Amino acid sequence: MDRRQRRTRSLIFTAFSTLLERKSYTSMTVQDIIDEADIGRSTFYAHFETKDELLKALCIEIFEHVFSDELLSEENHDFSHHSTFKDRITHILYHLQEKQQSIKGLFSGECGEVFLRYLKEYLYCVFDEHIIVKDNIPRDYAMDIAVAAFSETVRWWLKGHSDYTPEEISRFYFESVDI
Repeated sequence: MDRRQRRTRSLIFTAFSTLLERKSYTSMTVQDIIDEADIGRSTFYAHFETKDELLKALCIEIFEHVFSDELLSEENHDFSHHSTFKDRITHILYHLQEKQQSIKGLFSGECGEVFLRYLKEYLYCVFDEHIIVKDNIPRDYAMDIAVAAFSETVRWWLKGHSDYTPEEISRFYFESVDI
Protein backbone atom coordinates (compact mmCIF):
# COMPACT_ATOMS: atom_id res chain seq x y z
CA MET A 1 0.00 0.00 0.00
CA ASP A 2 1.45 3.37 -0.94
CA ARG A 3 1.48 6.44 1.30
CA ARG A 4 -1.69 7.92 -0.24
CA GLN A 5 -3.60 4.68 0.23
CA ARG A 6 -2.42 4.38 3.85
CA ARG A 7 -3.50 7.98 4.50
CA THR A 8 -6.96 7.38 2.99
CA ARG A 9 -7.37 4.18 4.95
CA SER A 10 -6.41 6.03 8.12
CA LEU A 11 -8.99 8.75 7.35
CA ILE A 12 -11.67 6.10 6.95
CA PHE A 13 -10.68 4.35 10.22
CA THR A 14 -10.68 7.67 12.08
CA ALA A 15 -14.06 8.66 10.63
CA PHE A 16 -15.52 5.28 11.53
CA SER A 17 -14.18 5.45 15.11
CA THR A 18 -15.43 9.02 15.53
CA LEU A 19 -18.89 8.08 14.29
CA LEU A 20 -19.04 5.12 16.69
CA GLU A 21 -18.78 7.61 19.55
CA ARG A 22 -21.95 9.35 18.31
CA LYS A 23 -24.00 6.70 16.51
CA SER A 24 -24.74 3.03 16.79
CA TYR A 25 -23.12 0.71 14.30
CA THR A 26 -26.52 -0.32 12.90
CA SER A 27 -27.68 3.23 12.27
CA MET A 28 -24.38 4.26 10.68
CA THR A 29 -24.29 4.20 6.88
CA VAL A 30 -21.42 4.09 4.44
CA GLN A 31 -22.51 7.60 3.42
CA ASP A 32 -22.00 8.76 7.03
CA ILE A 33 -18.45 7.38 6.95
CA ILE A 34 -17.77 8.97 3.56
CA ASP A 35 -19.03 12.35 4.78
CA GLU A 36 -17.04 12.18 8.03
CA ALA A 37 -13.85 11.14 6.21
CA ASP A 38 -14.48 13.74 3.45
CA ILE A 39 -13.79 11.25 0.68
CA GLY A 40 -15.66 10.08 -2.39
CA ARG A 41 -17.86 6.99 -2.53
CA SER A 42 -15.59 5.29 -5.06
CA THR A 43 -12.61 5.94 -2.75
CA PHE A 44 -14.37 4.19 0.13
CA TYR A 45 -15.28 1.21 -2.06
CA ALA A 46 -11.73 0.99 -3.39
CA HIS A 47 -10.71 0.15 0.17
CA PHE A 48 -13.73 -1.70 1.60
CA GLU A 49 -16.68 -3.50 0.05
CA THR A 50 -18.94 -3.02 3.10
CA LYS A 51 -19.16 -1.41 6.50
CA ASP A 52 -18.69 -4.88 8.02
CA GLU A 53 -15.45 -5.33 6.10
CA LEU A 54 -14.29 -1.96 7.44
CA LEU A 55 -15.04 -3.09 11.00
CA LYS A 56 -13.08 -6.31 10.48
CA ALA A 57 -10.12 -4.44 8.94
CA LEU A 58 -10.04 -1.97 11.81
CA CYS A 59 -10.04 -4.79 14.35
CA ILE A 60 -7.27 -6.61 12.49
CA GLU A 61 -5.16 -3.45 12.26
CA ILE A 62 -5.54 -2.76 15.97
CA PHE A 63 -4.84 -6.36 16.98
CA GLU A 64 -1.85 -6.89 14.69
CA HIS A 65 -0.18 -4.02 16.49
CA VAL A 66 -1.45 -4.90 19.97
CA PHE A 67 -0.55 -8.59 19.68
CA SER A 68 2.85 -8.16 18.09
CA ASP A 69 5.05 -11.12 18.96
CA GLU A 70 8.00 -8.96 19.92
CA LEU A 71 8.16 -7.30 23.30
CA LEU A 72 10.02 -4.15 22.34
CA SER A 73 11.19 -1.05 24.10
CA GLU A 74 8.58 1.55 23.22
CA GLU A 75 7.92 5.16 24.11
CA ASN A 76 5.81 4.57 27.23
CA HIS A 77 6.89 1.05 28.22
CA ASP A 78 9.77 -1.38 27.88
CA PHE A 79 9.17 -5.12 28.04
CA SER A 80 12.12 -6.07 25.85
CA HIS A 81 13.86 -7.82 28.77
CA HIS A 82 10.78 -9.52 30.17
CA SER A 83 9.33 -12.80 29.01
CA THR A 84 6.73 -14.04 31.48
CA PHE A 85 3.07 -14.52 30.58
CA LYS A 86 2.18 -11.67 32.96
CA ASP A 87 4.65 -9.40 31.12
CA ARG A 88 3.04 -10.36 27.81
CA ILE A 89 -0.44 -9.56 29.16
CA THR A 90 0.73 -6.23 30.61
CA HIS A 91 2.36 -5.37 27.29
CA ILE A 92 -0.92 -6.11 25.47
CA LEU A 93 -2.74 -3.89 27.98
CA TYR A 94 -0.36 -1.01 27.24
CA HIS A 95 -1.14 -1.31 23.54
CA LEU A 96 -4.88 -1.49 24.17
CA GLN A 97 -4.57 1.61 26.35
CA GLU A 98 -2.76 3.42 23.51
CA LYS A 99 -5.58 2.47 21.12
CA GLN A 100 -8.26 3.28 23.69
CA GLN A 101 -9.91 6.06 21.67
CA SER A 102 -10.35 3.78 18.66
CA ILE A 103 -11.47 0.86 20.77
CA LYS A 104 -13.99 2.63 23.04
CA GLY A 105 -16.58 3.02 20.30
CA LEU A 106 -16.02 -0.55 19.17
CA PHE A 107 -17.40 -1.82 22.49
CA SER A 108 -20.78 -0.25 21.80
CA GLY A 109 -23.86 -2.12 20.64
CA GLU A 110 -23.75 -4.87 18.10
CA CYS A 111 -20.26 -4.10 16.84
CA GLY A 112 -19.01 -4.75 20.39
CA GLU A 113 -19.72 -8.44 19.95
CA VAL A 114 -17.82 -8.51 16.66
CA PHE A 115 -14.90 -6.67 18.28
CA LEU A 116 -14.86 -9.10 21.22
CA ARG A 117 -14.96 -12.08 18.87
CA TYR A 118 -11.85 -10.83 17.05
CA LEU A 119 -10.16 -9.95 20.35
CA LYS A 120 -10.79 -13.48 21.64
CA GLU A 121 -9.34 -15.04 18.48
CA TYR A 122 -6.06 -13.21 19.09
CA LEU A 123 -6.14 -13.96 22.80
CA TYR A 124 -6.54 -17.71 22.19
CA CYS A 125 -3.26 -17.69 20.26
CA VAL A 126 -1.40 -15.87 23.04
CA PHE A 127 -2.94 -17.86 25.88
CA ASP A 128 -2.41 -21.20 24.14
CA GLU A 129 1.35 -20.68 24.34
CA HIS A 130 1.32 -19.94 28.07
CA ILE A 131 -1.50 -21.63 29.91
CA ILE A 132 -0.72 -24.76 31.85
CA VAL A 133 -3.91 -26.66 32.57
CA LYS A 134 -4.42 -28.91 35.57
CA ASP A 135 -4.84 -32.58 34.66
CA ASN A 136 -8.46 -32.79 35.77
CA ILE A 137 -9.68 -29.82 33.67
CA PRO A 138 -10.29 -29.98 29.89
CA ARG A 139 -7.88 -27.64 28.08
CA ASP A 140 -10.55 -26.06 25.88
CA TYR A 141 -12.63 -25.27 28.97
CA ALA A 142 -9.68 -23.65 30.76
CA MET A 143 -8.84 -21.64 27.64
CA ASP A 144 -12.44 -20.44 27.24
CA ILE A 145 -12.56 -19.29 30.88
CA ALA A 146 -9.16 -17.54 30.79
CA VAL A 147 -9.86 -15.75 27.49
CA ALA A 148 -13.41 -14.74 28.44
CA ALA A 149 -12.24 -13.39 31.79
CA PHE A 150 -9.46 -11.38 30.17
CA SER A 151 -11.65 -9.96 27.40
CA GLU A 152 -14.23 -8.90 30.00
CA THR A 153 -11.43 -7.38 32.07
CA VAL A 154 -10.43 -5.31 29.04
CA ARG A 155 -14.03 -4.25 28.43
CA TRP A 156 -14.47 -3.24 32.09
CA TRP A 157 -11.18 -1.34 32.10
CA LEU A 158 -11.63 0.62 28.89
CA LYS A 159 -15.33 1.37 29.41
CA GLY A 160 -14.93 3.34 32.59
CA HIS A 161 -11.99 2.37 34.74
CA SER A 162 -9.09 3.56 32.61
CA ASP A 163 -7.56 5.35 35.59
CA TYR A 164 -6.01 1.99 36.51
CA THR A 165 -2.59 1.29 34.98
CA PRO A 166 -1.90 -1.72 32.78
CA GLU A 167 0.16 -3.20 35.63
CA GLU A 168 -2.79 -2.88 38.02
CA ILE A 169 -5.20 -4.45 35.53
CA SER A 170 -2.77 -7.29 34.90
CA ARG A 171 -2.50 -7.85 38.66
CA PHE A 172 -6.31 -7.80 39.05
CA TYR A 173 -6.62 -10.38 36.28
CA PHE A 174 -3.96 -12.77 37.55
CA GLU A 175 -5.19 -12.55 41.13
CA SER A 176 -8.77 -13.28 39.98
CA VAL A 177 -8.01 -16.14 37.59
CA ASP A 178 -5.81 -19.00 38.75
CA ILE A 179 -3.60 -19.59 35.71
